[in-house]
Amino acid sequence: MPKRIAARRSPIHGNGVFALLDIPAKTELIEYRGKRLTHAQADRLYANTSDTGHTFLFTLNDKYVIDANSEGNIARWINHSCKPNCRALIEEDEGGDARKDRVLIETLRPLRAGEELTYDYGIVLEERLTPRLKAIWACRCGAPRCLGTMLKPKRKPAAAKRKAPAPARARKA
Repeated sequence: MPKRIAARRSPIHGNGVFALLDIPAKTELIEYRGKRLTHAQADRLYANTSDTGHTFLFTLNDKYVIDANSEGNIARWINHSCKPNCRALIEEDEGGDARKDRVLIETLRPLRAGEELTYDYGIVLEERLTPRLKAIWACRCGAPRCLGTMLKPKRKPAAAKRKAPAPARARKA
């Protein structure tokens, strides 16, 4: 099978990954690989790097992240876009071992040879999205409706439900 993708310099940001030939929609291209870390391990390891707007950490599930800084492949060079041509799919381990879950990159539409692969990073931070954080995580995708940042707002928890109070009964005098 001929090589379908390769890494090279990107007009979006630093390095990127490009199609070497035409690729149909819904094609699984590559697994995002790297060392498995717990969230706590990743937090300790990268505690002082949040101001760079650059990461090779991919949240795999509630227990683990993939650290492509260590044992990573070229999937780590796929850039973010507000109008992506690929998506990241999380494939859960059949045996239920969260450490064995995988991230696969799949095309959303047909790609032309020479086209850069992109997906929406959808980065969610625990802190409030300030203008400073949005600038640190600035998007450079160039899409007509670019949001200007790779950050997404935290999902609000569903509103708690409760029963309405029973209507007050009028008392007889």
